Order: sequence, then C-alpha cells, then structure tokens
Amino acid sequence: MKRSEINTLITEAADFFQSMGFRLPPFAFYSTADWRKIRNEAREIIDVGLGWDVTDFGSGRYSETGLLLFTIRNGKPDSSYSKSYAEKIMRVGVGQVTPLHFHHSKTEDIINRGGGSLVFTFYRAEASDGLSRAPVEFMADGIRRTVKAGEKIKFSPGESVTLPPRLYHSFHAEGAPVMTGEVSSVNDDRMDNRFYESVGRFPEIEEDEKPKYLLCNEYLKFI
Repeated sequence: MKRSEINTLITEAADFFQSMGFRLPPFAFYSTADWRKIRNEAREIIDVGLGWDVTDFGSGRYSETGLLLFTIRNGKPDSSYSKSYAEKIMRVGVGQVTPLHFHHSKTEDIINRGGGSLVFTFYRAEASDGLSRAPVEFMADGIRRTVKAGEKIKFSPGESVTLPPRLYHSFHAEGAPVMTGEVSSVNDDRMDNRFYESVGRFPEIEEDEKPKYLLCNEYLKFI
C-alpha cells in the first residue's frame, strides 16, 4: 500500500468515527515528532500495539479485501501490562471483506455500533484446521443461535456476536460502512491469527509521502 493511501484512509476513518459520535484517545493524532518526545512515557502503547492499523491483507485491493482498525486498549499477560482484555474500533467498508480466519486463544465480541449491516460467515474449524460443514452454534447478544456452515448472517446496529477460539469467521458491511467495535481477551495479531488462506497481516508500504500518523506496528521503525 502507498503511504499516501494510508494517510487518506486514516483521516477519513477519524472523520467517520467522529460523525458517529465516537471519540478516539489523544494519541490517535500524535505526529512522529510527538511520539519521539514521549517515547519513554508511552512504552505501554508501543509494547502492546495500540493505535492505527490499516491492512489490505496483501491483496493490493484494499476496498475489496481490507480493514482499518484502531486498538484502544490491550494487555500483555507476561509483562507488567497485565490487562486481560482488549478493545478496538474498526471501519468496515461496503463489500470490503476481512478474510476467513480464527483465533487460537482470543475470545471476542464483535459489535455493530452503527451504520449499515455487518454480514458474517461462520465455519467451525476441524482438528486439521479445515472447514467443517457441521452446523455452527454461537451466542448473539446472549441468545444461542444455530446456522448452517457458510450461511451469511446479518447484524444490525446495536447487535453483536461472541466469537470463541477456533471459530472461522469472515465479515463485510452491507448498505453503508459500519463502525464496528471489538471487545476481547488480550489481542496478539502476530501469533494468534489463523487465516484459512495465506494472507499478509501487515502491509508493505511504499513511502511516497511522510506518514501523517504512525501505524501500531511501526513505532520502533520511526521513533
């Protein structure tokens, strides 16, 4: 992805969140110079990977296969950052697919916090990590539901779904972009994700202009 594209996407997402009544923390808007001034005081942000995260999953087609996230809080149980939970806010575009994947350890609630419909596809993972064709049972806002494997399920604003470990899921927005929340156990994007098809989690960036805001995986590179 080009840095200019990432800069534009982050600016648009920040405006989108604000238009939906959601306010990001101050560090969302720190410049590289700001980070350099407070890098010692901001060790927790850096070490647990808070902040902006933009990915096209290696597709080169962000609007079709991609996701923009902002990690608000997170922990690292084997360190002094002993939070056992994490929180993210995401912008999911219309028809923009997050590829099929599960988490080895993380349990998460995904919440439609406003916009269009959030459309999910679920599969149970077989022991071999393949896709099971068995029915999928899950909890949605405290209600137990069962659907066919691969069936598309829509969640309207205010609705949520609980995703346990090893439940394959893919999602996209329909009708309008969706402000999507995530509340989960500790998040580890480097080790805990298992995508059904091989993808790139963090993009390679063509530096055609300076970064407006740093991504969560590049603090050490710049500061």
